[in-house]
Amino acid sequence: MELFSRIATFTATIVLGLSAGAMLAEVEVLVPYWRGLAPEAFLLWYGEHAALLVDFFAPLQISGAVLAIAAAGGDRLGSRKGGGALLAAALFSVAVLILFPLYFKDVNASFAQATISVAAIPEELARWELWQWLRTAIGGASFACAVWAVGRVSR
Repeated sequence: MELFSRIATFTATIVLGLSAGAMLAEVEVLVPYWRGLAPEAFLLWYGEHAALLVDFFAPLQISGAVLAIAAAGGDRLGSRKGGGALLAAALFSVAVLILFPLYFKDVNASFAQATISVAAIPEELARWELWQWLRTAIGGASFACAVWAVGRVSR
């Protein structure tokens, strides 16, 4: 169980870091780009790239949560060297997933299918950015907890 716990913890930490970094890049690179486009051009861009975004982010976020849960479970069944950090990492990673159906699913679909009014796009992108910052902060907290647990598990 000790080896499983270590491998799960290290792997979860790597994936959670990649996920947090990807969310940060999205909010710092893509959102300003989107906001700089004319609303019609944004809808065109988003419609063409929505599937790529889902194909990139979904596996990172889902696998990060699964690995964090596995690491927390292994920690609880094993020597419990990770303390509560792995449980916190798992809970934060699940929170990242929960935010998708709470806000992003419907608004992303409205962008991809161009069902949102063009006039509403600037305001919705500003709201989207705020939600993404929240999601990025939660993902970063998950990663930070996992890093802290790695330090404990490595001893």
